[in-house]
Amino acid sequence: MFKFKKFSVNQDRCAMKVGTDGVLLGAWTPITNTPFSVLDIGAGTGILSLMIAQRSAAEQIDALEIDEEAFEQCVENFENSPWSDRLYCYHAGLDEFMEEPEDEYDLIVSNPPFYSEDYKTENDQRDLARFQDALPFEDLIEAASLLLSENGILAVIIPYKEEEKFIGLAKECLLYPFKITRVKGTPSTEIKRSLLAFSFAQNETVNTDELIIETARHQYTEDYIALTKDFYLKM
Repeated sequence: MFKFKKFSVNQDRCAMKVGTDGVLLGAWTPITNTPFSVLDIGAGTGILSLMIAQRSAAEQIDALEIDEEAFEQCVENFENSPWSDRLYCYHAGLDEFMEEPEDEYDLIVSNPPFYSEDYKTENDQRDLARFQDALPFEDLIEAASLLLSENGILAVIIPYKEEEKFIGLAKECLLYPFKITRVKGTPSTEIKRSLLAFSFAQNETVNTDELIIETARHQYTEDYIALTKDFYLKM
């Protein structure tokens, strides 16, 4: 179990455990449009939905998870949280969910699978959670463009090397970045991740910055502490 300040996450049945990527996205995602409805695509443990529930007054937070074990664990984590009345998980893939979309969403968040290389492990559950062919960027972006409300926001975390490709695909669906944060583990390492937020509005200037997680092992930067202190117990 992973304990946060206001909720806990059971993860023994999930291939993808709680990690820095999910916490970064959950804490960073813009909620400037005061979302009423939220969709978490590829929920895993449900951590993104739980963090958005803590940060916002959104009354409808739906999560989508295709893997049965992860789905059941996500439901368990939702039910055990202080916001169980606002959280709901669907056991479905994105293509199935898109067949009969019932709602528009003011915010869509996703920490999508990102290993696009051609290798697999012996663990099918982990592969499903980790490999891009389970949820291609094109499918994610197209779904977001159809499901987002007029002033809706799409927020994702992806490998930095995929940033240009993802922004290009989003533009084809009339989604444009308005906030980009590039993440480095330490001051001397290469940029590893990109946090990206999109809307239908074309912005002349994009709010772009850089986040460094730590200066040395377990020596976290002030920026990282400020971003995550409402969640991590020891921040």
